[in-house]
Amino acid sequence: MGIEQDIQQSNFRNEFQKMGINLLFTANWLNEQINKMLAEQGITQQQYNILRILRGSTTPLSTLKIRERMLDKMSDTSRIVDRLIAKELVMKSTCEKDKRLVDITLSPKGLNLIDHLDQFNDRIDALLKGINESEANTMNQILDKIRTVHTGS
Repeated sequence: MGIEQDIQQSNFRNEFQKMGINLLFTANWLNEQINKMLAEQGITQQQYNILRILRGSTTPLSTLKIRERMLDKMSDTSRIVDRLIAKELVMKSTCEKDKRLVDITLSPKGLNLIDHLDQFNDRIDALLKGINESEANTMNQILDKIRTVHTGS
């Protein structure tokens, strides 16, 4: 089944429009699948993203540093961190270097959860099983190229 059948539209202005719509449709579909998996554990994608960021850091991070690394730059990082604190998945402490800032770290419970969520990597990979590694590499290059042309980074 192609995008034409999925959205019941056969006419596109050009292949670029079709590609853009297809990319958005596919991203939304993938997000829905990941949201379902994470809901099983009682967390959102943004919360998962913060837990991953904290696990990957060798030092505590401020909410500003976390926001810079988030996939969704529009997320309200402070509010999401507060929810993670309420779930006892992260801890907040005053920054030693700058008392105006707070440091966020994973709690042992948060580390256990993020380690447990690693099992979802295989399920996420399975969602993309229709392409091989070479095609995935090509897709990554194309997506990077699209962003680089417009952002310069």
